[in-house]
Amino acid sequence: MPVPKATITDADVATALGRAVQIIDPLLDVLWGTDPLGLKERTRHPGAADGALDKAQAAAAWVLNAVDVPGTRAWDEMDLDARINWWVWRVGALDTIAVAFPGVLGAVGDRLPIQDLFGFTSQAVVLCAVAREHGISDHGQQVRLLAAVLCHRDLVAAGPQVGTGDESAESTGLPKTPIDIAKSLWRLMGLLNSIGEELAKRPHPRRLFRYLGMLPAVGAVVDYVGELGALVRAAKSGRDWIAQHQ
Repeated sequence: MPVPKATITDADVATALGRAVQIIDPLLDVLWGTDPLGLKERTRHPGAADGALDKAQAAAAWVLNAVDVPGTRAWDEMDLDARINWWVWRVGALDTIAVAFPGVLGAVGDRLPIQDLFGFTSQAVVLCAVAREHGISDHGQQVRLLAAVLCHRDLVAAGPQVGTGDESAESTGLPKTPIDIAKSLWRLMGLLNSIGEELAKRPHPRRLFRYLGMLPAVGAVVDYVGELGALVRAAKSGRDWIAQHQ
C-alpha cells in the first residue's frame, strides 16, 4: 500500500531544532562550568602539592589543562580558532566514533537511518558550541544556524516563529551526573529523529568514503574518517553562516 508522504514545514523544523537546542545548551554548560573538585581553578594556581591526595588532585588538574578542557588556564589562553578546533577535534572526534560504528556492517549499516541520526546529533552539538564561541547564546539564532547548515533551510527568509521549541515542554534542567548526560543525549536523538528525512540533508562524507564504507569491518574506520571530514565542513559552514548573519 502506498504510504502518504508527510510535508515537513519550516515551522516543524524550527520546533524540533528549538527543542534540541534546549537539550544541547545545558550539555555544553556541563563542560564549561562543572568543577566540583576545583581542579580547573587549580590549573591557574598550581603551587606545591603536599600529601598523596593533594598530589593526585594536582596531577588531575595537570591532565585537564594538558587537554585544554574549557575553564582551565590553557583554555583561557586559546584564541577563537583554537577553541573551535577543540570542539571539532576533541568532542566531535569522540562523538564520531558512535557515528561511524554502524560501518562495521558494511553496506547493511549504510542502509540504517541510525548513522544519519548520530551524525546529525554530533554536528548539531558542535555547531551550537561554535555559535557560543562566537558569542551567540540566543536560542533562536542557534536554531537558524542548525537549520541552514544541517537542513538547508533559510528560516530567516522563511520567517517562521523561531524560539526554543515547545514552550509548554518541561524544562530539561542541567545534567548533573553521567546518567543525566546519557539521558539528555538519548532524548536529543529522539527529538531530532522526529524530523525524519531532514536528517539526510546534513553534511555527509565524500563519495569515495561512502563507497569504501560499504566494505564490511573496515567500513567503520573509513566511515570515521569520512564523518570527521563532514563534521569539519559543517563547522566551517557554521562559521561562514555566522559571519554573514551577525
